[in-house]
Amino acid sequence: MSILVTGGTGTVGSQVVRELLSRGEQVRVLTRDAAKAKNLPAGATPVVGDLGTVQSVRRIFKDVDGVFLINTVSPTEAQEGLLAVCAMRLESVKRLVYVSVQDADVAAWLPHFGGKVGVEEAVRKSGIPFTILRPNNFYQNDYFFKDAILQYAVYPQPLGSTGLHRVDVRDIAEAAAVALTTSGHAGESYDVVGPEAHTGESTAQVWSRALDKPVVYAGDDLDAWEKQSLQYMPDWIVFDFKNMYKFFQEKGLRATPQTIERQTRLLGHAPRSFGAFAEETASAWRKAG
Repeated sequence: MSILVTGGTGTVGSQVVRELLSRGEQVRVLTRDAAKAKNLPAGATPVVGDLGTVQSVRRIFKDVDGVFLINTVSPTEAQEGLLAVCAMRLESVKRLVYVSVQDADVAAWLPHFGGKVGVEEAVRKSGIPFTILRPNNFYQNDYFFKDAILQYAVYPQPLGSTGLHRVDVRDIAEAAAVALTTSGHAGESYDVVGPEAHTGESTAQVWSRALDKPVVYAGDDLDAWEKQSLQYMPDWIVFDFKNMYKFFQEKGLRATPQTIERQTRLLGHAPRSFGAFAEETASAWRKAG
């Protein structure tokens, strides 16, 4: 089975590539940057292209059986998703896994949530056998906070006190591989989550235990977070994420026991815990110096 992985050099997509290769699938990896193709795992075939251009989407889905579709958060995210779905229909793609976000429809006013709602609907109406994955906030997002955690002993992501069932991207990758390579998942949507809800404070506590030193939570002040973030992120994404964190602080992003049980059946194992991820990451950081 020939499977194209979009975003195949990113946080989620690269893990999906490894998961599919481990299952013996023929994997093509879409990347905008030809230089990144040199670092692909053995067995993966690079495809240079851009989901935002018609020239690319007209060719990249040819002779492809399945597609893993994930769109980078950007002002053109929804358009890129819709172009891809339209092109996949023309090429009669047989299986599609689309990555959305948990509770996308609940907080559809958020740009990168609402954009996914429209693509979800396009996927459902496309006629392509599909599975939609709706993951929670990634554990691996904490890689971006390495310097703050290690150098300043501060956890900066303003998650609030309501709680999120954050998820390991390896569980997302496994869910995608299962949906693409086994039967019984067409037309299904799965939330992909972690086993327990974490707050900003509890996340800092987990990092404290993993690193064996105090790590404090930076707090819920979103104006302060915005001011700091504008120093290294564009204003459109800061605006989007500030409102996302406001939603997290007020409503959380929690999973039900039934959701966790359903995911466990899908993967064949319980969701990976944040504590285990933090211990693993802390060990890797120590080895790297």
